[in-house]
Amino acid sequence: MKLFYREFGEGQPVIILHGLFGQSDNWVTVGRKIADQFHVYTPDQRNHGQSPHTSIHSFPAMADDLAEFIDEHQIENPILIGHSMGGKVAMTYALENPGKLKKLVIIDISPRKYPERITHTQVITQMMGIDLEKVSTRGEVEKILDSKISDARVRMFIMKNLYYKLHGKLAWRLNLEAINQSMDLLFDGIRSESQYSGPALFIRGGMSDYVPDEDIPLIKSMFPEAVIKTISGASHWVHADAPEELCNLLSGFLERECTYG
Repeated sequence: MKLFYREFGEGQPVIILHGLFGQSDNWVTVGRKIADQFHVYTPDQRNHGQSPHTSIHSFPAMADDLAEFIDEHQIENPILIGHSMGGKVAMTYALENPGKLKKLVIIDISPRKYPERITHTQVITQMMGIDLEKVSTRGEVEKILDSKISDARVRMFIMKNLYYKLHGKLAWRLNLEAINQSMDLLFDGIRSESQYSGPALFIRGGMSDYVPDEDIPLIKSMFPEAVIKTISGASHWVHADAPEELCNLLSGFLERECTYG
């Protein structure tokens, strides 16, 4: 599958994978901050952004997409950064290809199986419930979401997926049906008897419950060199809540300055 992607800078390659309901431009700010030192790729994953749609949406399939992307662009020894869903894709790829990465950064996600997240199911239910044939402006969609989803940040995040496919005709960039059918797979844990023993940094938000201390032994069993860092005050959306602190952690781990400001 040929993924749409954005590209910045030159030098050591870095690939940044976004999370569920996200897209490549969610990581443009961070990507540009490290582009002075690195060749940064931020692809849209399948069923997201401007990448192709398919009925299959699973971590192994997305890891295969990543492998194809790396081969297609002749990327050697990349540093892989993944957030949330993208973090599980990155972990899957690293465990399957432990000798092909330079370093691994996982942001606010664990390899474990998660219980169903009401926020995720609520978001996709509300998006699928909007009849885009009956609206013609983004404001109308935002008004509908405002009555259904109380969190303004989540609403804004959702709205980034809305675009005009024709004049006055709105559409979602997400393949909502495929993602909805695959929700159980997205909450599932990573199963692997392999290890990635290269350098690994796991960053978690101090206000997030995605990576509790109880998950650390599991992380260490799969990623024995993993270092766990917490950004206090940050939610699951670490890159939005604490971009400067995230930049500082990346600077130390990547051993090159990530400039912020």
